[in-house]
Amino acid sequence: MTVREDVHSAGIPVLCQSCEARHRGVCGALDPDQLVALAKTSSKHRVEPGIELIGDAETVDSYSNVLSGVVKLTKSLSDGRQQIVGLQFAPDFLGRPFKVESAINAEAATAVSLCSFPKAAIERLMKESPELEHRLLKQTLNELDEARDWMLTLGRKTAAEKVTSFLLMIARNIDPTVNPTAKSATFDLPLTRADIADFLGLTIETVSRQLTRLRMDGVIRIENNRHLTIDSLSRLERRSGA
Repeated sequence: MTVREDVHSAGIPVLCQSCEARHRGVCGALDPDQLVALAKTSSKHRVEPGIELIGDAETVDSYSNVLSGVVKLTKSLSDGRQQIVGLQFAPDFLGRPFKVESAINAEAATAVSLCSFPKAAIERLMKESPELEHRLLKQTLNELDEARDWMLTLGRKTAAEKVTSFLLMIARNIDPTVNPTAKSATFDLPLTRADIADFLGLTIETVSRQLTRLRMDGVIRIENNRHLTIDSLSRLERRSGA
């Protein structure tokens, strides 16, 4: 299910003024006139969990800013086997500029709000705004750094450290409105136990066992199997092997 609404207006769009992607994401690189021009071609979407956003080998004709929620990125083998290779949060930019076809699958892991715009519009603005191109490059380099860190997590950390590192990543990224210096966090797990196991290269039983251990040690509190409260992020970090 997708709900659309027009986001443009005569001046700087109201949605853009309060949008996290406007201030911290790529749109923050645009001047008011450029922002209005982009907004005139944009639409806001709310996508339900499980809906595919981008298909592997699909022709790229639009890009999006993630406004809220979590997007799951996956790669598939020819025999149908699939691997979760990353997660995206607000205000990440969803899509790969200058690619004719997508090389990855993107799926809404939770209910996701997106602001989408045509490929031609954003690529035209990239030519006009070096700062926009710089922000896109910076996000790409950040994703590369995160991928390298995750390779270390998957290759060298223990099962306990992997699960703790995953929870720490979610706590720090799932809600863009939370102060980055916050000492505690409360959130719903965006992935099922099976998806967490796939992402971490563990079994479902191992993931459940490690979550239980963290709960028994008082590091986390779990309600209704998905709702987590972490009273001390520093304590969680110490368990992550960072």
